[in-house]
Amino acid sequence: MTDRRYEFRVDGLLTGTAREAFCDMDVEEVRPGAVLRGTVVDDAHLHGILEQLRLLGLTVVEAHPLDR
Repeated sequence: MTDRRYEFRVDGLLTGTAREAFCDMDVEEVRPGAVLRGTVVDDAHLHGILEQLRLLGLTVVEAHPLDR
């Protein structure tokens, strides 16, 4: 996998801690949740992002690559 931009939709708003954890991503609040967009460098990075979201108590509603 080469660098690719992804979008993650989560259920719930991001706390300050969550925002800090994803400071390199664009965050948009769209109630009742949030959308995070950013570059994913490889499969391990993608799985790490998903795990971090889980550890922060956020439910991932959708995750997909953005068209180039």
